[in-house]
Amino acid sequence: MATSIEAEAEHRPQSFWKLVIGSVGVVYGDIGTSPLYAMREGLAAAGRDGLTEEEVIGIVSLLLWTLILIVTVKYVILILRADNRGEGGTLSLLALAQQALGKRTRLLFILGVAGAALFYGDASITPAISVLSAVEGLKLVTPNFDPYVLPVTVVILTGLFWAQSSGTARISVFFGPITVVWFLVVAALGIYHAGDRPMIFTAFNPIEAMRFIVLHGTGSLVVMGSVFLAVTGAEALYADMGHFGRGPIRTAWFSLIFPALALNYIGQGSLVLANPDAVHNPFFLMAPSWALVPLVLLATCATVIASQAVISGTFSLTQQAVQLGLLPRLEIQHTSASQVGQIYMPRVNWTLMVIVLSLVLLFESSDALASAYGIAVTGAMLIDSMLAFVVFRSLWKWPLLVCIAVMAPLATIELAFFGANLLKLFEGGFVPLIFASIIGLLMTTWVRGTAIVNRKAHSGSVPLEQLVAMLKKSKPAQAPGTAVFLTSDPEVAPSALLHNLKHNHVLHSRNVIVTVQVTTMPRVADADRLDLEQISDTFWRIKLTFGYMEVPNVPRALALARKEGLALEMMSTSYFLNRRSFRPATDRAVMPLWQDKLFITMTKAATDATGFYRLPSNRVLEARPAVRGLRAGSKARTLYPADETTPASCQAKR
Repeated sequence: MATSIEAEAEHRPQSFWKLVIGSVGVVYGDIGTSPLYAMREGLAAAGRDGLTEEEVIGIVSLLLWTLILIVTVKYVILILRADNRGEGGTLSLLALAQQALGKRTRLLFILGVAGAALFYGDASITPAISVLSAVEGLKLVTPNFDPYVLPVTVVILTGLFWAQSSGTARISVFFGPITVVWFLVVAALGIYHAGDRPMIFTAFNPIEAMRFIVLHGTGSLVVMGSVFLAVTGAEALYADMGHFGRGPIRTAWFSLIFPALALNYIGQGSLVLANPDAVHNPFFLMAPSWALVPLVLLATCATVIASQAVISGTFSLTQQAVQLGLLPRLEIQHTSASQVGQIYMPRVNWTLMVIVLSLVLLFESSDALASAYGIAVTGAMLIDSMLAFVVFRSLWKWPLLVCIAVMAPLATIELAFFGANLLKLFEGGFVPLIFASIIGLLMTTWVRGTAIVNRKAHSGSVPLEQLVAMLKKSKPAQAPGTAVFLTSDPEVAPSALLHNLKHNHVLHSRNVIVTVQVTTMPRVADADRLDLEQISDTFWRIKLTFGYMEVPNVPRALALARKEGLALEMMSTSYFLNRRSFRPATDRAVMPLWQDKLFITMTKAATDATGFYRLPSNRVLEARPAVRGLRAGSKARTLYPADETTPASCQAKR
């Protein structure tokens, strides 16, 4: 016994530190590459008429206290406490707020959609600016490399997106160690130059940041918009909590990430004070000439890792949005048998690649891209603050005054940064907002369209209990085996069942009506997965419950029915789906005609239900009737089955 206890005690620290190192690569990849451009852009915004020593110290102070207040206080100390069964992110925070209020209000829904949409806007720029800023370092080696910056960046990014289909499980084991080396080098460079002008250490005094803002007035907003680049990627602290845990993420921040970033900004400021000519690229100019090429190569590796983290985060967020009914089904491929979070979404990947490469070719430099960066991030952070306020007040029962005292100052700072970034709206800041608006429009259209169709379907359908009673009297011919009908509404007869009775005049000996629903919990235990109800000798009703982070494997979940007395043999079970083909109606519109057509286009783009629900393709039958679409005055009876709609639990809350 003593031996096993000792072995367990040894295993726990190893696992913990492995998670710490892993979080360094995935969680902090984005914020870890911000020294490449944050200080440079802040100095450029303030130094159009030259820089004084007080201004340099003030900018460094702004950088340091932005890291302290936004990252350390808000995310690391406060919001990391708000975990939804171990999971984090804007949609998890939305789920917690929804649980706290006991319902999904319109305001919560709008905030959740806006937060998710803004994340996509951020994700479209991060790979472009990160890789560009690293490759541009080679211009310091030789100006002759300038014409090759864009081609090399395009090649690196194309290779990164192309590699997504094979999964990152194998190469991700190197992410943590490489990024640890990166942060150690970042810290070493800062220490190397910190002594150039020791007065730079006064930047740790917040009065220096406040003095800069007071002396420059509204002009400081331009600088603040650039300074905010230092915390882009901070939301990943919360979003990736489910992969690494609160403890490892906090440990990595306090023991390595924050000290390295702080030292580097101190070193950059000291270098600029000693050598004002270094203002145009202080990060790379901190390195000795012999170390410049290795530093550029290491920076490129770090930015690729940062980009990978953003891409993986986009896949994860999209999966959550699909499961929560905010987007139509999209193809999900699992690239690792051992790591649940390793997924690949082809349509998302290639769309994001086109957008990122377009931004690289459109803006051509990281300086230009910096103008487009920030608005989406500050918007997403503000939404996190509002949702966190609801959680602190309604779920954790904090006193109102405490909630205001904690969140109001942070929200005020973020509002200031948001206003500062709005100044860059016409210099490229509109780009992520356009992307976010498109995503938000798609989400609201999908939610609204599915709600309309489901209302119509329910009003024009046959109650399941009534159909079962009728079949007891008519007694149609029975075929051996089990028929599983997937439907979004367990109270009405699935149209695939009615279609089978009408055209084939036959009923299986066992008929199972299955509804898939998704809860606001990330995962559901097998004990709570299945709810079985027997309606008659030939009919059963089953509700399957999945968490929003899970893949809805219907056959595997149905196998749990054996414990409830209903054994479903795969080879004698057929799955019936009903895929509707919609056409816009010509009568009075519930949605505008353009939105009606957009919804129909999204239904056509949805991936096949067979693969999404992990059904055996050789045992699936589909009915494909054409239905006139989303108009309140339409006389056509429609049923919107599970293979064409969102989970039932999400529908009920709309």
